[in-house]
Amino acid sequence: MTAGTTRDPRLEEIMPDSATDEPSDYNSQIISEFRANQGRLGGMWTGATLILLHHIGARSGIERVTPVACSPRGDGRFAIWAANGGSPANPGWYHNLKARPEVTVEVGDETFTVLAEELDDTARAELWPKLVAEWPKPVPGSPDLGAAQARTTRQIPVLMLTRRDRPGR
Repeated sequence: MTAGTTRDPRLEEIMPDSATDEPSDYNSQIISEFRANQGRLGGMWTGATLILLHHIGARSGIERVTPVACSPRGDGRFAIWAANGGSPANPGWYHNLKARPEVTVEVGDETFTVLAEELDDTARAELWPKLVAEWPKPVPGSPDLGAAQARTTRQIPVLMLTRRDRPGR
């Protein structure tokens, strides 16, 4: 384990899920691979940075864990986006973060608290082209952020996760 907070073994018991009340087999597999390999994944996720986002259901109160693609921005900050594959609706985790923005994330082999804040239109407009350029990754099947935006009429929200307990502070 690296410096920082180590993974709590109780995290294995939290429901892996993206938006429904039932765990997704795909998400469960991603979570298992993530934890077994200190956050490194293969296949279409090779070279991508994913985090495990622990969030509490805004209505249900159930804690869930969702693998989410992210873009590390330095200084303990990570950009995430609520693309939901270009679906007409935002993913469930987006609504949960809006309701309870202080959440736990797993990054590599560390677990720590972050504050999630949705970027305003100006900040999003500045960051969005950089995110679209980063995604897709040069791996077959990698998610394409620009294509996801083209599939939907909604503007895909971008949130900045900022580490609350940065080491060395």
